[in-house]
Amino acid sequence: MHGRFLSPRGFLLDTNVVIALQKQDRSITRRITPEMALYSYLPSIVLGELFLGAHRSGRMHQNLLDVKSLPRTFPILPCNAGTAEAYGRLYAHLLDKGRPIPENDIWIAAIAHQRGLTLLTRDNHFTYIDFLSVIVW
Repeated sequence: MHGRFLSPRGFLLDTNVVIALQKQDRSITRRITPEMALYSYLPSIVLGELFLGAHRSGRMHQNLLDVKSLPRTFPILPCNAGTAEAYGRLYAHLLDKGRPIPENDIWIAAIAHQRGLTLLTRDNHFTYIDFLSVIVW
């Protein structure tokens, strides 16, 4: 586990962690404690990425139902003006370091940073953001 700055406020789930949870991937499910699950949130961007995946899948109907059920388990955090400001700051930081990452991931990181949440992910590139609380599994 790679982790920095564990947040007492809670956790933000990246798309790949949600997919692993849906598939009941033991490498992820065994790491999510009941307390972590209780204080975990989904960024609206992740929900959009999951809807995209569902629409492009061979099991579209079932996958859409699965995605639509997620807000009953995890509260959804939308973007707002504060998120946009954090996005600009994070993107500038990454460009200054010469380490850009996918734009959707910058939005996800911006929500985590704005809300003081620890991001749970399988993507190592989030560690390029020096001041982001992140756990990479």
